Amino acid sequence: MFKIPTRNTTKSDIVKMYEYERVKTLDLLKRNKGRIAITTDMWTCNNQRKGFMAITTHFVDNEWALQSRIIRFAHVQCPYTSVVLADAMMDCILDWHLEKKVSALTVDNCSTNNAMIPIILDKLSRDSTLLNGEMFHMRCSTHILNLVVKEGLDVINDSIDRIRGSVSYWTGSPKREEKFLETVRELEIVSTKKLALDCKTRWNSTFLMIRSALIYKTVFPRLRQRDSQFKCVPTENDWVFAKEISDRFEVFFVATEQFSGTKYPTANNYLPILCDIRYAISQWGTSTVEEIRLMALAMAQKFDSYWNEFHGLMVVATIVDPRFKMKIIDCYFPIIYGDRVSGEIKKA
Repeated sequence: MFKIPTRNTTKSDIVKMYEYERVKTLDLLKRNKGRIAITTDMWTCNNQRKGFMAITTHFVDNEWALQSRIIRFAHVQCPYTSVVLADAMMDCILDWHLEKKVSALTVDNCSTNNAMIPIILDKLSRDSTLLNGEMFHMRCSTHILNLVVKEGLDVINDSIDRIRGSVSYWTGSPKREEKFLETVRELEIVSTKKLALDCKTRWNSTFLMIRSALIYKTVFPRLRQRDSQFKCVPTENDWVFAKEISDRFEVFFVATEQFSGTKYPTANNYLPILCDIRYAISQWGTSTVEEIRLMALAMAQKFDSYWNEFHGLMVVATIVDPRFKMKIIDCYFPIIYGDRVSGEIKKA
């Protein structure tokens, strides 16, 4: 009969496995002849209010295979100041002997991270960085997309709240779920998709929630007649906005999926994706629906606040892709920027 190992034995085995993999990864990073990009993010443990920093390396190895390795998941002491985060990052970089190999550091777009970058650059030798550190700071594109979309969704926040409240109510217990499905069958709605409650901090989950709710929009008024406690029924206008979001925000959803890829390079798609998005937003500004025009204005302002200038490395990565070359700039920039096109091309 299999005997379950003790807690101490399990702990010891895990530590041994970690040390074995750590030595292997150290050797892999040491032998690698190219530069190594780093991404980092902070995670908070809700029940204990502890913060953890995740640090991941990304590189093309000597056999031209794309590699990613999580090299640290460390507890970071409060307060999470730029100095504290910079020290935690430098401890990791030095521990893994990467001080002369880092190409860029990708971080979320908060003031603490912005202040952390120059502190790290001061601790690194400028000679070891690309163009004396000019290309070191890389803003997380997925995070910026999240901020841009949230800026637009805030315009119709009341409508989204009513849809969210409805989804939350009818997924709140097995009994309510069964009542919901019973009404779906009565109305002869054919779909295998379930209602999905979103996570407020992740816009793509809100997008999926809206899409799933749209399928069952006729179900909610019927349920209101049967359940007096269900009070947050979405209005007809709410569904109009929901349909607009479902149709128009597909470009953001696809972009988020592409930017989040880990099995393939994403830098060469950076510029065409952003051009597609900026063009889409500019088109929404001519909508006959006032709320969509307001969304477009808010999103364009947020987009331009982060991407008024495109990152040089990412532009080069796109231009050297034989599918795009300079055609991407010649094609998109006049459409997006109009009279300002020559100045924007110089910036790029």
